[in-house]
Amino acid sequence: MWLIELLAWWQGRVNATDLSRHFTISRTQANKYMQRYRALFPHNLDYCKTSKGFVPQSNFSLRCISGDASEYLDWLDQQGLTVFNTSGRNSQQSDQQPITHTSLTLPKRQVSPLIMRALVSAIRTRQRLEIGYVSLSTPDDQGRVIQPHTFVKTGLRWHLRAYDEGHKAFRDFVLSRFRGEPVLSGPATHAQCQDSSWNTQVELIFEPDPRLSHAQRQVIEHDYQMQNRQLRLITRAALAQYLLQEMQVSTKVLAGSGAAQQLILVNIDDIKPWLFDS
Repeated sequence: MWLIELLAWWQGRVNATDLSRHFTISRTQANKYMQRYRALFPHNLDYCKTSKGFVPQSNFSLRCISGDASEYLDWLDQQGLTVFNTSGRNSQQSDQQPITHTSLTLPKRQVSPLIMRALVSAIRTRQRLEIGYVSLSTPDDQGRVIQPHTFVKTGLRWHLRAYDEGHKAFRDFVLSRFRGEPVLSGPATHAQCQDSSWNTQVELIFEPDPRLSHAQRQVIEHDYQMQNRQLRLITRAALAQYLLQEMQVSTKVLAGSGAAQQLILVNIDDIKPWLFDS
């Protein structure tokens, strides 16, 4: 029920094929779930012959999902991952301490459903999109025409990778900074395959900060399972800056101590062309 509503609300359509693929079930069983949802919430979905699926009705009301864009984005992020529940307790071992876990509660960056649905639609149908956007350098709402192709999670924030017609280049847009009422405005002319920095793979080579003692460097080497005292990570060139930020590695100024910096990037000249401030 949750997935049916999630896909219908954010992607604008859901059908039995979506369920059978996600849960690896037969179409017959998937159709039963669709029928059950429609029986429970008869005013939410209506069949559309054009899109060959069920689409939200005008009086659609959220019954199974929160309506928070992060819920949909987190679902996208988890596709292909297996989640293990480690907090259960075996009934035959009730005298043992259960394994528990927790995580940080991080601030959410709000994205309006209207904007999120338009972005999803633009990607799915390969459309241009007119939309407002603000940034720290231009805090006043400025209209943009973009051609989006991928959502990107970069630590605390979700970004959108898109071709910016005004700057005539592929760029990153923070989802929470879009403004106004987006409008689809025709077929896109630029695709992901034309985004050179997105399609270029680069290798980042890290080593323990040389200011650390030998024993401290061994700790770092073990932490990252380094080979020959190096950690090598391959990523898209467009994401190199974000990877460095997540690794807390500065390419300009070393932290006050080796213990604070921990890692350094040793092939900075190879990566510099792909950094924002290069």
